[in-house]
Order: sequence, then C-alpha cells, then structure tokens
Amino acid sequence: MYTLCLLHFSLSPMEEAIVIYPASMLTHLAPMVEFAKLLLTQHPSLSIHILIATLPSQPSSTVPSPVPPSITFHYLPTVDLLPTSTDLDPLFFDVIRLRNPDVRRTLLTISNNYTLNAIIVDFFCTSAAFEVASDLNLPAYSFLPTALGAAACLLYLPTLCNKFTQSFQHLNVLLDIPGAPPIPSADMPPTTFKGNKLYDVFLDIATNLPRSTGIIVDTFEYLEPKSFKEINDGLCLPDYPTPPLYCIGPLIVNTTVDGDGVPQCIKWLDSQPSKSVVFLCFGSLGSFSVQQLKEIAVGLERSGQRFLWIVRNPPLENQSLNIDTKVDPDLKSLLPPGFLERTKEKGLVVKSWAPQLAVLNHDSVGGFVTHCGWNSVLESVCAGVPMLAWPLYAEQRLNRVLMVEEMKIALPMVEKRVKELMGSKEGDSVRERALAMKHAARVATSEGGSTRIALAKLVESWKQK
Repeated sequence: MYTLCLLHFSLSPMEEAIVIYPASMLTHLAPMVEFAKLLLTQHPSLSIHILIATLPSQPSSTVPSPVPPSITFHYLPTVDLLPTSTDLDPLFFDVIRLRNPDVRRTLLTISNNYTLNAIIVDFFCTSAAFEVASDLNLPAYSFLPTALGAAACLLYLPTLCNKFTQSFQHLNVLLDIPGAPPIPSADMPPTTFKGNKLYDVFLDIATNLPRSTGIIVDTFEYLEPKSFKEINDGLCLPDYPTPPLYCIGPLIVNTTVDGDGVPQCIKWLDSQPSKSVVFLCFGSLGSFSVQQLKEIAVGLERSGQRFLWIVRNPPLENQSLNIDTKVDPDLKSLLPPGFLERTKEKGLVVKSWAPQLAVLNHDSVGGFVTHCGWNSVLESVCAGVPMLAWPLYAEQRLNRVLMVEEMKIALPMVEKRVKELMGSKEGDSVRERALAMKHAARVATSEGGSTRIALAKLVESWKQK
C-alpha cells in the first residue's frame, strides 16, 4: 500500500511526469524520443523520463540528440546474463523480463520527486513492464513503432492462432484480418509462425496488448484509414474491449546536413537532374550476399537509370543480418569487375551509410528502393518519394503488402521495376499517391490535425486516471 501512495499522493504539489520505456534498439528508441519531444511542444511543463536499457553485449545505447532539458535519461543497470545462443533475439526478451526489478526501483525513485501520470512502454516490453505498472497502480500505454495495419495483425494474432492449427507459412492462403488487406499467410512476420523460437513471446505480447490503458502507434489516420476504423470498431479484438487508439505519427528524426561537412553523396545529388535518381538503401541491418550484390549491380547497369546505392558488407557467416559494421566494404571485390568505372557518370555507390532523410528530401531523388522498415517508410512518405518494396527481415514482408495494396505508395520489387517506378503510368500513379501522402502528413501534424488531436486526447486520458 505504501508504494501505491508514493505514486499518487504528496503533501505538496509536485511536477507532473511520465515515463517512457523503449526497447534497446535504435529503430524503437528514436521514434519514442521524437514522441517525447512532440509531447513537450504541446505540454512544455511536463517532465519526461526515458529508461535506457542495453543488452549485455552492448556497452551503451546511442541516444538521439539533441533533446530538451525536460527530458531525462535513466540508464538501467546491465543485466548479468550469459547468452544461450548466437542469436540475440531470445536473449533480448530474457533481458527485458530480468530488468523488472530495476524498472520498479527507477519508477519509485522518480516518484519521490514527481507525480507520475503514466508509463508508455514499447510493445516489446509490455508483458514484463505491465506487471510493474499494475503493482504501482500506474496507467500503462503500449507504443508501437509500426504500421497500423501491422498493429491490427498483432491484435488479431490470438484469434488467428486459434483458427488455424498449421503454421502460417505452410497454409498458402490469404488471411482475412480486420484492419488489413488480404495477407498472404507466408508474408506474416516469422515470429508469428508456430515453431519459431519467438512465437510464444509474440503471442504473449499480443495477448497482453488489450490490457493497455491505450495503444499509441507511429502513423497517421489518413495513411491507414481502414486500419484506424476497423481497430476502433473492435473488430481486431472480438473477445475483449479495444483500448483507445492514438495515431501520433509520423515521428521523424530531423537531422540537418550543412556547412563544410556536407557528405559526398549530397554534393553528387546536387549535380543531378530533378527527380532522376533512384535511391537504394536497406536499413542499418539489411545486407546482401556477394552474389546478390553483383546481381543488383547488373540490374542497375542494364536499367540505365541514375542511382545512389548504399552498400554494406555481406552478413557474417551463419547470420542473416549485417551486425558487424566496423569494416568498410571493399566495393571492388563485392561488385562486378569494372562496374564502378562504367557507371560513374550515372551512379554513385556509397560505403555503409548515407544521411537517408536528407537524401530522400533532395530534389534529385525520384524513387526509393527500400527494405520496408517502418521508420524508412515514414521518412519516404514525408518526403513524397514513391517506393519499390524489397523486404528483407522481421515484419517487412507484411509492410510490403500494406504499402502496395492498402496505402498504394509502393510497387513490389520485381524484374525491371526500377525503370517502371521512374517512368511509367503505374509509377506515375504511385508517385502522385506519395505526394498526396506527403501533404496529408503535414496536415496531420499541423495545428488542428489528426495527430495533434490524438496527442491532446492521450494527455487528457492519463490526467483523468
């Protein structure tokens, strides 16, 4: 009883605060930090405390900067846990569960000086963190840095799993999921496949989501109206009340590229005609085998299209993702002989990294070949750049279906698609749709827009608790 009182009562008024608990990966941390900044633009007196966690193999997390002084980062102690396999995924969720005592202690420490209104938890952390929030009588909201259609699929997952005895990848059917277009069963995220080592984890996450005080999603209503309506209508949770839904995106990490430090790729884009360059980039973990890189190079050369291509090292042995980024790729050994020389007038290959947001917003860029990671999709939407969808891992095949069939902002990546995206009737249609969504994103985040309205409703909801 004493801890309950700590969080809600004080002899004198204390500053109001919320706690944000992201998962320990930059693709989840960055949008939650942007969400904190957005909150402060509307409620500058609010104090926001962000819990930073790392895996045992990580010395620290990279925190996006700069941040306002009203945002405080609390670094949780590293959990002493030996990995049980070479794969980080199971270890990742073990660490979340073992951090509960540290999360609880940190919340109690914060509550000594602030009136805590709520905790906003990355959906990866919900199952574990909800136990702490419940013990402390603290409203707990789930944050999903995903497409709303993907959120609909996750909410409906327990219903689907009860309906089918076979694993999705073996069904060869179109799944009828409220809030989403028909989904080829094999395009569901691998973590939803029965027998996958994380199947039980994600089923538990899906089962716990209805316990949320509210569900916060990094998207905006106009981009996914079907998903917004059908989730709110309760169709994704036939057996439970649907928590309030708050679409507070797009949350974009704004970076600037100027001064003497302008990257070579931006200078190169400055010399290219408007909307003439296709940009190929596959995320911080996306990579291809040497053979695949050579095939992409051959396709680009045959297309005759201007291109800017970010090339990473092939994955390490027995790994599907590029985790080791310490060594720059040797382009001459990875690409076909003479490719760089033959294409130097029309193309530029960059090692490992480029300022993606600046590239997408450059006038010379007319198309984006993407791995369909949600942060990249939103950046392209806000830049008004049409996409070719080339999913690699996680929920990206599901994102491709949503982008192509529902949002209509991308074409699926197949042979000769680069030329079609840059100059065909079908490509023009996707381009017009992308520009319309760019305008809609601006409207959503402007005063009186749907994102601002959702944000106000969210704050009002926790003040009523």
